[in-house]
Amino acid sequence: MEALIQLPYDAAARLMLASLERNLLPDAVIRRLIRILLAGRLRSGYKPSSELQLSDLLHFAHSLRKMPIAILTDKPKSQHYELPTSFFKLVLGKNLKYSCCFFSNKKTNLDDAEQATLELYCERSQIKDGHTILDVGCGWGSLCLYIAQKYNNCSITGICNSMTQKAYIDERSRDLQLQNVEIIVADISTFEMEATYDRIFSIEMFEECKSFDTYAHHKFIALHMKNYGDLLKKLSNWMKQDSLLFVHHFCHKTFAYHFEDINEDDWITRYFFTGGTMPSANLLLYFQDDVSVVNHWLVNGNHFARTSEEWLKKMNQNLGSIRPIMESTYGKDSAVKWTVYWRTFFIAIAEQFGYNNGEEWMVAQFLFKKK
Repeated sequence: MEALIQLPYDAAARLMLASLERNLLPDAVIRRLIRILLAGRLRSGYKPSSELQLSDLLHFAHSLRKMPIAILTDKPKSQHYELPTSFFKLVLGKNLKYSCCFFSNKKTNLDDAEQATLELYCERSQIKDGHTILDVGCGWGSLCLYIAQKYNNCSITGICNSMTQKAYIDERSRDLQLQNVEIIVADISTFEMEATYDRIFSIEMFEECKSFDTYAHHKFIALHMKNYGDLLKKLSNWMKQDSLLFVHHFCHKTFAYHFEDINEDDWITRYFFTGGTMPSANLLLYFQDDVSVVNHWLVNGNHFARTSEEWLKKMNQNLGSIRPIMESTYGKDSAVKWTVYWRTFFIAIAEQFGYNNGEEWMVAQFLFKKK
C-alpha cells in the first residue's frame, strides 16, 4: 500500500486495477481503497456553505429538466445485467429482489429481509385488495409476484426491459398458478398506453433502469433515467385521480451527481453504472409539476450495506456454480476478472451505504398523489 502511495495517481490506479483483475488484492485492501474513494466523493460533494449546497442542488435539478427522460447506451459485454437469471438465483434471496432490503434486527436473514421490504412497500403505498397495480421497472418480479399472491383480487402489470426477466416472471406465475400478473417488455422512456392504475410502484428505477436484451440483435442496452419531471408526468398519466405513486430510490442525503467515467479509478462506473445518477434524498421534491408529495421516508444506508453483504456471502458460497456462468457469459479468459468485478461491486455497495454508519448514502421513499 505504501509503495502505491509513492506512484502518480493514474499510475497507482492502473496498478491497483490490474492487481484487482488478477484477483491479487485481499478484501481488506479493496475495502480500504473504496473508503478512500468515498471520502474523496464526499469532499467534492459537500460545499463550504449551506447557500452554496442548495445552489448546487438547484443547478443539478434544473439541468435534469433539459435532458430527455432517459439516455440509452448500447454497451455489449460491459454492463452488468448481461448475466443470466441463473447467476442472480445464486446471489439474491428467494424473491430475486435486486434492491435494498429491510433488516429488522441482527438475526434477520436475506429471505426474511426481502419479505419485510415487500410488506413495507404494500403498507406505505396503502394497497387494498382489488386495486389495479403497475410496477414500473419490475426486475425479476419480486413485488409483482408478492402482491399477486397476497392480494388475490388485485390485477398487476409489470413493465420490464428484459425478455429474460419476463420469461422468468411468466414461468413463476405459471408455477404459482397466478392469473393476475401481466408483464410487458418496453422502453419506459417511449412506452405509451391508455390504461390507468390505483397504485404505481417504481423501485430503484429513478437512478438507472436495468439494461435490457433483445434476442434479435443480442445487444444489452442500459437505460438511464434523467429528466424526472417528464418521467413523473408520464407516470401521472397512468394514475387515476385518487391513485398513489410509491417511489423507492437510493440516494445521498445531501447532494446529487451523475456517475461519470473520468479517471482510472472509475471502473465501477465504467462497468456497472455508466450514465447513471445518484439523486439526493430530497431531489424529487423539486419535480412536483404533475404529482405532489404525500409522504417521504428515509431508510438508513446500513440496510442496503447489509443487503449487499448478504449477496456477497451467497456469491462466495456458490463460486463453484458461478464460475461456468462467468465463463459462458464473458469468456474463459475474462471469467476471473468479471468474478472479481462482481465481488468488488457488492463490496463497494456495502462500503458506500455503510459509510458513516449509514448516514451518508441511504434510501429515499416517496408517496405521491396525482395533481
